[in-house]
Amino acid sequence: MTSEPELRCTRADAAEAGWRLDRFLAAKFPEFSRARLQALIAGGRVSSGGETIKDANYRIKSEQGFVLMLPPPVAAEPLGQAIPLKVVYEDEHLIVIDKQAGLVVHPAAGNPDGTLVNALIAHCGDSLKGVGGVARPGIVHRLDKDTTGLLVAAKTEKVMTSLAKQFAAHAIERAYHAVVWGAPRQAEGRIEGQIGRNPFDRKRMGVVRGGGKDARTRYCTLERFGPPSQAIAALVECRLETGRTHQIRVHLTHLGHPLIGDPTYGRARSAPRGRSEAQIAAYGAAAGFTRQALHARLLGFHHPVLNRPLRFESEWPADFAALIEALRGLNEA
Repeated sequence: MTSEPELRCTRADAAEAGWRLDRFLAAKFPEFSRARLQALIAGGRVSSGGETIKDANYRIKSEQGFVLMLPPPVAAEPLGQAIPLKVVYEDEHLIVIDKQAGLVVHPAAGNPDGTLVNALIAHCGDSLKGVGGVARPGIVHRLDKDTTGLLVAAKTEKVMTSLAKQFAAHAIERAYHAVVWGAPRQAEGRIEGQIGRNPFDRKRMGVVRGGGKDARTRYCTLERFGPPSQAIAALVECRLETGRTHQIRVHLTHLGHPLIGDPTYGRARSAPRGRSEAQIAAYGAAAGFTRQALHARLLGFHHPVLNRPLRFESEWPADFAALIEALRGLNEA
């Protein structure tokens, strides 16, 4: 999908000795901004003498040589790739996919190809290209890379526009199953709180007091695992009233019940002393679950062309089902 990376070589002279690495590279390669060069350094794309340097503040030496490896250029438009898809429904207007874990929805920095968009272009043909935009053809909504379950994509501009309006009007029925640590005190409820960038970690989202986007999630506890007085984990169904980045993950963490396996918002839990076989199995399954335990279980919307409601349900993927089965053992111990 992409060409080989481009290598740029340079060497410091005596007058440049002691300069910061990012300043030195900015002087040698003025076509790149300092911020862009700092990102390349942090990404391990600068080396000297065969050793990678990731510190922009690194002080260079006279006559020291450096190699800058530029990422290969990305195609202006996504190209089709033969990636397996589980198609739940398809007609000439739209397609519903049951997405597997590990599949990014659309190309972006760090994921130039190998995405659901590339798979859809290969599956649907060139007719999908450009629908709703060049970079994200057909994509009306997204699921995180490691979230599994149902997603709809449009094949025409008319359907794209209609589905987008349904999402904006909160007319789409969406239900997610999440496995969380602990269990909410109230079996069901509504979580409200603005979601914005975490001021201490820009890669994370969080509930913020101001400057974020309004977010609302309704939840219902379906199962509790462990002692009745203090559940170790729970299966929770969430229904979105808004669609913010990482909304369910952020809201449940804010409630005090992060998703099992969530590498960004979750945290590991250790088994208590005097473990039973059921506890060993349950905590082992949780520790081995290396993605957020979140599954888009239900998706319902009005077909823009056929003028009738469509509703789909997705079975839990194997790893999700195995996690719940192991946790259910806590109720039998």
